[in-house]
Amino acid sequence: MIPAGYLYKHVSARPDWAGVRGRPQRALSMCPHVACDFADYTDFWRHNGFWLFDRPQIMEQIAAEHDIDLGGLTCCYYEEYEQQYDTSSGRWLRVEPDKNLPTCVEKPATSTLQGYDVVTFSCGAGPECSPLFCNSIAEKVAVNDSCLFETFDEAKRALESGLFQNAEPGPYRIVAIYTVDRESSSASRSG
Repeated sequence: MIPAGYLYKHVSARPDWAGVRGRPQRALSMCPHVACDFADYTDFWRHNGFWLFDRPQIMEQIAAEHDIDLGGLTCCYYEEYEQQYDTSSGRWLRVEPDKNLPTCVEKPATSTLQGYDVVTFSCGAGPECSPLFCNSIAEKVAVNDSCLFETFDEAKRALESGLFQNAEPGPYRIVAIYTVDRESSSASRSG
């Protein structure tokens, strides 16, 4: 897995429009339509080549400069699988950050793995849709309390089996989603 970066997210109870019944209690997705980003941050041009942030304090600086409240938001850390899946060809293709944007992700000192999302990157830039939510694919597979795949292998098998075929334009990336405690994130920056 490739360290891709951080993003502060508005994570709440599972949205009513997500057609997933039962177990999931919240929607912890990389998709900005499901768990909204802290801001429309691309206008600030401080994101990295994965269209995320190398360190949480970059977002905290943006928030301070632009009067954005980060209270109640969840700091997420993401790692992407080294390859992305092209459903039309059934092939795995190499993933690389945008070479025009510097990328030097600082791994968190402590984090908690929440699960694995499958996210579209049809424009090759930032994350777009999560068909687990946006197309209700989570109704057809086992997901955890955060409405994510529990393991990497489950996400990979679902992609290769054709479960995501015609859901959204690909390619698709498997993304490990971690939550980072704000206190430990702050402590690692000051040390």
